[in-house]
Amino acid sequence: MSEGTMQRRAQRDQRDDQGAAPAPGYGQRGKEQRARRLRALAGVAALPLMLVAAGCSSGDSGSGSGSGGESDGAKAAGASRSSSASASPTVQAAAYRTLPKVCGVLSKKTLEDLVPEAKSGKEGTSGDTSTRASCSWSSLDNNGVKGSQFRWLNVSLLRFESDVTRGEGDRLAHDYYEKQVKDAKAVTGAENTKAAPVTGTGDEATSVSYDLKKKEGAFKQQTVVTRVENVVVTLDYNGAGLAGDKTPDAADLTKAAQKAAKEAVTAVSTANTASSSAQPSPSASTSASAKPSASASNKN
Repeated sequence: MSEGTMQRRAQRDQRDDQGAAPAPGYGQRGKEQRARRLRALAGVAALPLMLVAAGCSSGDSGSGSGSGGESDGAKAAGASRSSSASASPTVQAAAYRTLPKVCGVLSKKTLEDLVPEAKSGKEGTSGDTSTRASCSWSSLDNNGVKGSQFRWLNVSLLRFESDVTRGEGDRLAHDYYEKQVKDAKAVTGAENTKAAPVTGTGDEATSVSYDLKKKEGAFKQQTVVTRVENVVVTLDYNGAGLAGDKTPDAADLTKAAQKAAKEAVTAVSTANTASSSAQPSPSASTSASAKPSASASNKN
C-alpha cells in the first residue's frame, strides 16, 4: 500500500467517524476499534517520512565527515612535504684562513745553518698566495780544488678551504698530506728510501729520506711533509759533496730538515692566530677548495 493511499484511507475513515451516525448496536466498542485503526494507519503513514528524514540526515553526516577527512589529509600531506624539505647543506669552516709570507717562515739563524751561502729566497709564482706559496734557497760553498758543498732548500705551503661538495678543509689537507708522503717514497731513481713519523710537528708529520745519484755527485735527500689543520707544509732539503768533497751525513740533514719544518708550521699557526684576532670568525665557507699541486720538482 502506497503512502498516498494510506493517507487518503485514514482521512476517509476520519470523516466517516465524524459525519456518519454509528450503526445500531455498534456502541462504544465500535468507536474504540475505529480509533485504534486510525492510530495504526497514521503510524504507518508517518514511517516512510521518518525513514526519508533519517536517510537525509545520514547522508549529510557522511558528506561532512568525508569533507573533514579530505581537509585533514591535505594538511597532513602539506606537513609531510614541509618536514621532508632538507636544509641547505653546510660544512664546518676551515680553521686557517691565510698563509704567512713564505720566504719569511724560517729564521735567519735556521737559514744560515741549512743554506749558509744563500743570499735570499726565491719565491715561486702563485695566483693566490693566501692558498698556495713556495720559496727556495740555494747554497754553494765553493772551495776550489778542495771541492764544494751544495745545499738546496724548498718550502711549499698549500691551504685548503672547506667546500660543501668536497668536504672540510682539514680532511682535504689530510688527503693531500698522504699523497705527498706517497710521492716522496716513490721518486724515480731513489735508493735506501726510509720513512718515519715525526712527533711534535703539526697534527701529523712524516720524514722521508733517500739517496739520489746524479752526474754532479751523490745527493742526500730529505722530505718532511706536515699537516697543521687545513694547511700542508712540504719541506725539501738536500745536500751533496761536489768536485770530490765528502758526502754530507744523512742523519745531520734529517735533523736539520725536521727542525726547519717545525719552524715553518709554527709560522703558519702564528699567522692565523694574528689573523683570527683581527677579524671576525667566518661562517662555513662554500668557496672552491685549493687544488693540490705537485711537490717541488727541483730536487737538485
